[in-house]
Amino acid sequence: MYGEWLRVSVAELDRAKADLSWARDHAERVEESETRSGQHLEPPDVAGRRSFGTDKTWHALAYLLARREFPVSIIYGEESFTEDPDDPEADWGYGAPCYLTPDQVRQAAEALTDLSEDDLLDGVDGDELQREEIYPSVWDRGAEELQWAVCHLPWVKVYFQAAAKDGDAIICWIG
Repeated sequence: MYGEWLRVSVAELDRAKADLSWARDHAERVEESETRSGQHLEPPDVAGRRSFGTDKTWHALAYLLARREFPVSIIYGEESFTEDPDDPEADWGYGAPCYLTPDQVRQAAEALTDLSEDDLLDGVDGDELQREEIYPSVWDRGAEELQWAVCHLPWVKVYFQAAAKDGDAIICWIG
């Protein structure tokens, strides 16, 4: 299970709202293109990427952001494409995708600006993540797992800032 994002223009978001299967195909084409071009290598050119994600840290990151009352659900999205989340046509892996409007992307980018990994981990330990059943179940292995939970934060900040600068929306899903 991976947390995934796709930056889209307002026109592409409108097309996705009208045709979610087009959006899925578009996401796959973009990821394939970026993989072929080497943009998925470490360290990635996150600002130039259309697709990005948080790997398996998505659930921990969502939990840690929610603990801090982060104003935008950047992992799951805020807006739904479908009124029927169980619609098999809308299933992108583990349910239907959602999206963030350009305004929500800007709000998230601003809120991420001064947020650090230490801020997210302040007052948290592995036992808490274990009790809350945060995916994946690795939190009893030691403190290094907590650092792993927030390792994508610097790139997430760059990705959202680039999307906000370009006026993009972001499609969010767990795949």
